[in-house]
This record gives sequence, structure tokens and C-alpha cells, in this order.
Amino acid sequence: MIASCVGYVAECGTNPTQLVIIREGERVLRIATHNVNGIRAAVRRGYRAWVDARDLDVICLQEVRAPREEVPADVADGYHLAFDAGDRAGRNGVAVLTREEPSAIRVGIGSAEFDLHGRYVEVDLPGITVASLYLPKGDVYGPKYEAKMRFMAEFEAYLKQARTRAKKSSRELLVCGDFNIAHAEVDIKAWKANLKSDGFLPEERAWLTELFGAAKFVDVIRMLYPDQAGPYSWWSWRGKAFDNDAGWRIDYHVASAGLAERAAAGTVDRAASYAERISDHAPVTVDYDI
Repeated sequence: MIASCVGYVAECGTNPTQLVIIREGERVLRIATHNVNGIRAAVRRGYRAWVDARDLDVICLQEVRAPREEVPADVADGYHLAFDAGDRAGRNGVAVLTREEPSAIRVGIGSAEFDLHGRYVEVDLPGITVASLYLPKGDVYGPKYEAKMRFMAEFEAYLKQARTRAKKSSRELLVCGDFNIAHAEVDIKAWKANLKSDGFLPEERAWLTELFGAAKFVDVIRMLYPDQAGPYSWWSWRGKAFDNDAGWRIDYHVASAGLAERAAAGTVDRAASYAERISDHAPVTVDYDI
């Protein structure tokens, strides 16, 4: 096993929020998820330099916020692009970029209400189905809260079907993305102050508990770092949240059990400084020994 560092982070190997590259022969599949908070802005802030430095096999993007014709050309350079912009101009939008051409692409979760919103796309690769998800942010009450609850119920049902379909094709299933929920107290710095905040409501957290419990999906980063606070993946642009590491862990790799067992290393690629941030989210990268 060979470990090495690349230039995007300040140090190597001292913090699990910093990326340590680990490869074992040619069997490692490196997959990253990143809410870019607008792909055009992310490109201006150094998105492509991060991609090139990471040597990524698969990239799942959320909040692309652009129609296909306005996505900068170099975003997909060297990759096959599966993309759903949705029907809401300047909002949402998900993508999966893959070095290898997918054998199939599917958009949406079969929802009459949500499938036009640009929230889910999945691709089939040898041995694995990989999806990018942007789950609604919601609210503490009202229409946005109710819509998020409906989406979560529909998505959980779809996820179980997708796992069954993948298994029949001898594939594992991985859903990467922005779930807009911090699961436990360890996943949010100021958890006491946010007990009544959207993204940390008891019913949202219980839904993830069900997903990672009875539904038998695995939170890969938490599996790799069972006792660590965070590692956080989102910090507000405002104030000193980033400088004080007052973050939330809301970006996940959610895997079928067989794939989770093959996770060799996982990291949150936190920028070295506020000024070097590509987005208000940091990329979450996992190496899978497949």
C-alpha cells in the first residue's frame, strides 16, 4: 500500500479531513462527491485544479445550477457526463462524471412530484451503480418542510428498489451527495444551538437512523471514523464558521454493505484557508478497493 499527498492540502496524514491518497494496484476506485454551489463559480475558484490533483475515477456533483450548454467545457474534460439540470433555472442540478463510459444512465426516483427538480441521477459501471443526490433543504415547518418529508419517504423506497436492481446485476450501490441532514451530535459543531434547526430536526435524524439501521445502508465516512467529531463538510460563508471549524457533516457516501466493506480510505478535502474554498461544501472522497 502506497500513500502520498498532493498540493491542495497544507499537510499530510495528520488530520482525517485532509486527503491521503491510498492505492492498491489498479483495484482502487476513487469516488468524490461535491456540492459545488454553482459549477461556473466553482470553476472560477479552482474546481478543475482540484479534480486534476485528485486523480478521480468518479465525481458526483450537486447544485450544478446551470443548463448543460452553460457548463464550462473543461468540467467534463476526460470524463463521461451524466447530467440532470432539472427545470428550475439557476437551482439544483446533479451530475455524475466517470472515467469509464456508463452502461446505463437513469434520472430521477420515479416521483411525479420531484423528478423534474434535478435532484437525482445514477449510472451503471462494472460492479457498481453510483448516484448523485441533492436532497431538499426543507424548513422547520410549512410547505418546504412537508415537501422534504415527502421526498425522504419516496427516496427511501426507491433506494431499496435500486439496491435490489443492482444486486440482480451483480453490482453494489453507492449514493453520494448532499443529504442536507446532520445525523448525530458528533456531526455538527454547535449541535445544542441547532436542535430546532432544519437539517437537524429529530424526524430528519431518525430517518437517517432508519437508513443506516434497519434499511442496512452504511454511512461510509462514519464507518471509517467512528469516534471523530465530523469530519465536517459544510460551513457557512458568513462570519467565522470556517475559520472556527463550526461545520456540519451533511455530505455522505451511502453504500450497500458489500461496497462499504471495501472502503479503503475516506477524507473530507477541507481547503487550507477561507480564500481557497471552491464552495461552501468541501469534497468528500473515498477509495473503494473493488
